[in-house]
Amino acid sequence: MSTPVTLAALASCGLFVAGVLGGTAFASQGDVFDRVTHGHAVSEGGVRIHYASLGQGPLVVMIHGFPDFWYSWRHQMAALSQRFQVIAIDQRGYNLSDKPRGVEQYDMALLVADVAAVVRHLGRDRATIVGHDWGGIVAWNVAMRLPQMVDNLVILNLPHPNGLARELRSNPEQIKNSEYARTFQRLPPTDPAVFFGRPMTPETLSGWVRDPAARQRYVDAFKQSDFEAMLNYYKRNYPRDAGPDAPPAPELPRVTMPVLMFHGLDDQALHADGLSGTWKWLDKDLTLVTVPGAGHFVQQDAADLVTTTMQWWLTMRAGR
Repeated sequence: MSTPVTLAALASCGLFVAGVLGGTAFASQGDVFDRVTHGHAVSEGGVRIHYASLGQGPLVVMIHGFPDFWYSWRHQMAALSQRFQVIAIDQRGYNLSDKPRGVEQYDMALLVADVAAVVRHLGRDRATIVGHDWGGIVAWNVAMRLPQMVDNLVILNLPHPNGLARELRSNPEQIKNSEYARTFQRLPPTDPAVFFGRPMTPETLSGWVRDPAARQRYVDAFKQSDFEAMLNYYKRNYPRDAGPDAPPAPELPRVTMPVLMFHGLDDQALHADGLSGTWKWLDKDLTLVTVPGAGHFVQQDAADLVTTTMQWWLTMRAGR
């Protein structure tokens, strides 16, 4: 069954105040953009995956979604780096990672291999894996395909694949919300209306970022990203059929490690109904945090709640 988490519950654990104060003090040292160290791991086929690193301790690997880059995790990195080594990657096709050509180069098996390559490059056998959006589906797959490598799993605004497949068959709202994915599968990145009726440019892709200073970093990152690669994630991996005639989801391995999930309830792409029944596909405990008023990018829309909850949950896990 799921376990709801509230701010009051965190405060009663004695960790909430310490987490907030510690995070605030740490943030005063400056933007993580200027404090991280950078590196590259070599994945299958020689593809180089860029990562930003901050802190020392047990390994936490964070995987962004679309359209995004490693800096999406800046709030969480600043706080978690007090106790953990936090690694935020650029997925292939984005920012400082390689951008191999061809739809087949964005197959889920290769995206999983990229994460494994980063963990091994850092000399580790295991890590906590954190993912949002496309990073979320990659994280689910890392947990199912390489369970020996995953200590804990943290997912943000991406239902379990079984939940999403169910909603794409039976939920008219989710089917409608997923029409943008059909557009991405059908059109090239040069089409002037491909991105929700607009062209794909660094500026349009960055339009969701609220903070002006952060938005400029996004524009810079997208100037050195590959728009075709971004769409290849959808063309290679996103279900092409929806509605009652869509094929059922394939049988998937059960997830064998503890799971923490966040979901911004104002998400316009992924319906919260997809969360229902998640516990049926897990062997360990599930902590589910739903966030009214937060949208798809919950790690930024509700940065304090996400960060302090993640601190509490991972600290609790590390102490066991």
